[in-house]
Amino acid sequence: MNRKTFFSGVATGVAASVMSFAILNTAAGAISAKTRQDFSVEDKINYISQLLNSHYVEDVDNDALKDGLFYGMVDSIGDPYTTYLSAEQVKSFMESTEGSFYGIGVNVITNKADGSLMVISPIPGTPAEKAGMLPGDVIKKVNEKPISGMDSTEAISMIKGSKGTEVKITVYRESENKDVEFNIVRNVIDVPSVAGEMLEDKIAYIRLSGFKNNTYEQFIKEYDDLMGKGAKGLIIDVRDNPGGVLNIVEKIADKLVPEGTLVYTIDKEGKRVDYTSDAESIKVPLCILVNGNSASASEILAGAVQDTGTGTLVGTQTFGKGLVQNIYSIPDGSAVKVTIQKYYTPRGVCIQGEGITPDYVVELPEELKKALIITHDQDTQLKKAIEVVKGKK
Repeated sequence: MNRKTFFSGVATGVAASVMSFAILNTAAGAISAKTRQDFSVEDKINYISQLLNSHYVEDVDNDALKDGLFYGMVDSIGDPYTTYLSAEQVKSFMESTEGSFYGIGVNVITNKADGSLMVISPIPGTPAEKAGMLPGDVIKKVNEKPISGMDSTEAISMIKGSKGTEVKITVYRESENKDVEFNIVRNVIDVPSVAGEMLEDKIAYIRLSGFKNNTYEQFIKEYDDLMGKGAKGLIIDVRDNPGGVLNIVEKIADKLVPEGTLVYTIDKEGKRVDYTSDAESIKVPLCILVNGNSASASEILAGAVQDTGTGTLVGTQTFGKGLVQNIYSIPDGSAVKVTIQKYYTPRGVCIQGEGITPDYVVELPEELKKALIITHDQDTQLKKAIEVVKGKK
């Protein structure tokens, strides 16, 4: 950069700063009639809103402006788990917690290049599968409206709808090099959060991807089926499981852990609430698979199993979320999610920010850490869990 260009840049920057300062002083003069003491929060909000609407170079979305105010207010607490939720976010959050929604039943991924949605797979038994949608189908239109370039959340919300209503989906099917249209009647879609199978030597394997309101029923069905087939050991996989509903993980842990405290919580007033199990417990060797993305409810299960000596943990250090949230509704449909308690493992340990150290620390090979699919033969953590269970038969 030559000196002339450099000083020109400096001069431009100084001019911009002086201009901004002049505008700030003008704005300050406009409120000179009010003192800092009597310029209320409501006055300040209205003033800033008017300022933006009057001076911002483009149109202002006032609904977004109001939501931004609420987001900022709650975010100022400094807790990443205490958040404001817009009405649309509340709807999505409740659907994710329930583990079910009304729609057609497809797992999709967004193509960031053009905003289209590609079907990864239709969920078995859903309207989409029955209609004939296939993996690889690219959704182009919903009710004749093109979704290319549309925000994926908006496109997905168009596909969802009330039970019994019909939606027209147009997809491009590359294998046939043509568009295919489907008229599909929406129905309740139960999203599976549990999957199980019998491994070698009669070792049962159950994968939990979340703790939703329908997870316990799915777990019990899988658990009873595998135990009924003569399972001689059980591996529960909560790797990459971000958590979920407290009373659901409590019920699952109660099925496994003998009588006593599973977890307890303490609120800001010091009030303690214990969640306990009955005398029923698992009768075969148990191992829990965990990793750095095993959080919250996953850590409650892992902590209960480890602290009571019911089973063994294999994998890597867990995430470290020892906090409990509650949702408080606002009459306009929005809500605030608030951290209300800390939770403690049976031995009285709060794992917030620390996580749980497995009994056997086993890393996955580097080349597999970002792999979308890992086979059992490649899975070093699962292999160790199988070895541990076999050794305790």
